Amino acid sequence: MRFRSPFKVLDLKEEFGQLTFGTFVERLNRFVVLLLVNGELKKAHLSDTGRLRELLVEGAPLLLAPNPRGKLDYKVVAVKSGGEWVLINTQVHPKIAQGLIEAGCLGFKPKEILREVKRGRSRIDFLIDGDFYLEVKGCNLVKEGVCLFPDAPTERGRKHLEELIRLKREGFRAGVLFLAFRSCFSLRPNAETDSAFAEVFSEAKLSGVDFFAFRLVLKPLSGEVWAVEEIPV
Repeated sequence: MRFRSPFKVLDLKEEFGQLTFGTFVERLNRFVVLLLVNGELKKAHLSDTGRLRELLVEGAPLLLAPNPRGKLDYKVVAVKSGGEWVLINTQVHPKIAQGLIEAGCLGFKPKEILREVKRGRSRIDFLIDGDFYLEVKGCNLVKEGVCLFPDAPTERGRKHLEELIRLKREGFRAGVLFLAFRSCFSLRPNAETDSAFAEVFSEAKLSGVDFFAFRLVLKPLSGEVWAVEEIPV
């Protein structure tokens, strides 16, 4: 394991401004939720397009950010489930990942980090030190202490893995960094939901693609996101 001790990786108040609380009512479509704030019905933008069926249940507490430039009142930041706050805002995934990379959590301190690098038919999240391609995935589904990815079929995720396999065969380093926002002791592919992704996942492992996963905790009052431990994949 490359992880040594918990540390703050992101301050959501610096990212979004003042946070507020609301209550989930219903999901109107992939990107819009209806909620209550101080007894008034409001709408909020949801950046996570996963199913989130286990999380977005009627009455669930929500953590919200202001949305001054958008058409909707708020942005959904997190939802409370089973006593823990689960981050469901994909907008901050790159900054969390970069914080982990810069802290040396992948086993080395990088000299150069590039984001959103075009390669082949895909756009890879990070290129580190010119030869390490890294894709980032957020995970918010847990069953019996195991984090599962994805929570819905993901052709895009499968294509990312296929591109990483090609890059590995061309002589580059390639990896996937999972951000686990639930209490879990390990992470594995969700073969029941997406068998095609699980098959390519296994192929990627056999091809030498690196897999990393870190468990993260959100503190809603301070808005801090902490990396607390590395978990096996």
